[in-house]
Amino acid sequence: MDTKHCAVDGWVDEIPVPGPRDTVTFDLVVRPADIDALDDDAPDTVITCTSGDPRITHELLNGIQPGDLLRATGTLVQPPTPGEHARLTVDALEVLDTAMVPVLREMVLDRYGDYVVIFDGDTDPVPVFTAHGQWVGLADNPDAIATLIDIHERVNGGDV
Repeated sequence: MDTKHCAVDGWVDEIPVPGPRDTVTFDLVVRPADIDALDDDAPDTVITCTSGDPRITHELLNGIQPGDLLRATGTLVQPPTPGEHARLTVDALEVLDTAMVPVLREMVLDRYGDYVVIFDGDTDPVPVFTAHGQWVGLADNPDAIATLIDIHERVNGGDV
C-alpha cells in the first residue's frame, strides 16, 4: 500500500461523523490548483479523513460545518482499487476559512450537563458524546438519552 505524509486543503461537504473508539470521519472535497484549465464537468477529488486525536475530534464535532475550508495534515493512503476514495489519517488540522452561513438546519445540538446530543428530525436514534467529544453511544430515541448517560456514568465513575 502506497502511503505519503502530506497536507491537503479542501472543503468539508458534510457534517463530520463520530466513529468507533473516539474517532471521527469526514470527507474533504479537493479541487486542483489549475481548476480553470479543466472542463466544467470535471469531478472533484474526495479524500476520506479520519482522526483519533481528542483535540481534532472535538474541533470536528463541535466547530466544523459544511463549507469550511480545512488543511488536514497526516498520512495519505492510496485506495487499493481505482474509483475508491483515498484515506487520510489526520494528525493536524487547521481551519483556513469558515462557511458564510451555518448549514445545520435539520439538526440540533443540545447539552445535557457534561454531555452533548445531536437531534436529527429525520431519524429516531440520538448520538451522545461527552462535552470533550468522547463517544458515549447511540440512544435508540430521545427518551433513552438519560438511561444511556446513567450507564456511562456508572461504568466510568461519574467523571467525564
